Amino acid sequence: MKNLVLALLISTFSFSQAIYEDERYVPETDPLVLEKLDEWQGLKFGLLMHWGTYSQWGIVESWSLSPEEYGWCERKKGSNPDNYFLYKKEYEGLQKTFNPVKFDPDKWANAAKNAGMKYVVFTTKHHDGFSMFDSKYTDYKITSPNTPFSSHPKANIAKEIFNSFRNEGLWAGAYFSKPDWNVKSYWDPYFPPKDRNVNYSPVENPEKWNEYVEFTHNQIMELMTDYGKMDILWLDGGWVAKTPKAEITEWYKHTIDNAEEGYLKHRIINQDIKMDELVVKARQKQPGLIVVDRAVHGKNQNYLTPENRVPEKTLPYPWESCIISGGGWSYTPNAKYMSGREGIHMLVDVVAKGGNLLLNIAPSPEGEWQKGAYNLLKEYGDWMKINSSAIYNTKPLAPYKEKNICFTQDKEGNVFALYLANEKETKMPSEIVVNSISPKKGSKIKLLGSSVNLKWKPLKSGFKVSIPKALQNKPPCDNAWVFKISKKK
Repeated sequence: MKNLVLALLISTFSFSQAIYEDERYVPETDPLVLEKLDEWQGLKFGLLMHWGTYSQWGIVESWSLSPEEYGWCERKKGSNPDNYFLYKKEYEGLQKTFNPVKFDPDKWANAAKNAGMKYVVFTTKHHDGFSMFDSKYTDYKITSPNTPFSSHPKANIAKEIFNSFRNEGLWAGAYFSKPDWNVKSYWDPYFPPKDRNVNYSPVENPEKWNEYVEFTHNQIMELMTDYGKMDILWLDGGWVAKTPKAEITEWYKHTIDNAEEGYLKHRIINQDIKMDELVVKARQKQPGLIVVDRAVHGKNQNYLTPENRVPEKTLPYPWESCIISGGGWSYTPNAKYMSGREGIHMLVDVVAKGGNLLLNIAPSPEGEWQKGAYNLLKEYGDWMKINSSAIYNTKPLAPYKEKNICFTQDKEGNVFALYLANEKETKMPSEIVVNSISPKKGSKIKLLGSSVNLKWKPLKSGFKVSIPKALQNKPPCDNAWVFKISKKK
């Protein structure tokens, strides 16, 4: 029983991902998907956007609707935070005031491209059920007459975003929540919700559950059919999944990423969404589609997604760290964004370990990005213009990192040593010693952004490279300096 519980926890909760990074990965077999997945691993840098009616309150997306005793579920806004049912009604009433008239997806796409991002994942629907696309299966959507923005020429927000980003050469990815807390076939209004799960027994109510499965498939197939070329289907809500047992309703303790401050408790309920069937249908419309059924162990999780953290080591399968750039996943007034140095160092750390970085930016209720987001992307862009060859289409090179120097290797065998400058380090050192790798005799070493061949000499262990004074005093970029060790021909 203990092993079953662990297996269920591993496959069910996205926030538990740190405990299963050594879990056996189930490889894809579709050759088109494998080819696309290999290409995706070379993209390295993407954009995630959480956006919905909740941005008007500046709260955590959706979670205040879940009656669970965790900080991210706390109700802090609205007129009736102490009355769940009145609060839910008021929350869902935010649809009637959501009018992001400053929405300009071309501006976002251009900023993302200039930053060096290669793909976008947009929240077409979060757990609250509000669809940011023109779904014909619900009125709780951006294009409903109940939403003031529905009269805007760019009312179908998801379609506009995908088109704008594709026009800039980025891949398109659709985030979609498998649970939907607005739909009666998931949260039946006759029963009060107990937690994030379906609030009735799918086993005892198969017709109602099948209605929900059909609803979910229909909405996803709309996205796969009517929204142009789709590269990634990024599914959230890992608790909506088939379990090894018909139905389990006990409560289980589960530590929060081994944190000492406490544990989470959750019911495990069999919520078979018929994912295998859905993936087949989706790939008939979108051949080679990468599917990310987050935190559900199995063949439909083409890559894993450590949430808001970077793994301590390389992982033996495709992975992507999804990270908040500032504030929270959703819009936070006066959000403080990570510095360019922090952002660049994080990207280097992720790539050196063989992963991709998916950086989250949350639009405002008016449809704008905050200045801090643009500032951060500009710093990324300035750095990537010089150093992107050490990032794109590279693979890890053991030992991956030595002190403040990370390593990557391109397909031609060239090695890159990425020196992470400390906060006050604006001048390059006169020499840099690397002990863990040794260039072959005759190799050339250059600093990216400079055409000068640098003098270097082998050591008993490793090598030492000398930096001319002109480069010491005026490095080609800030925050991290990249040395290219060209393979001897």
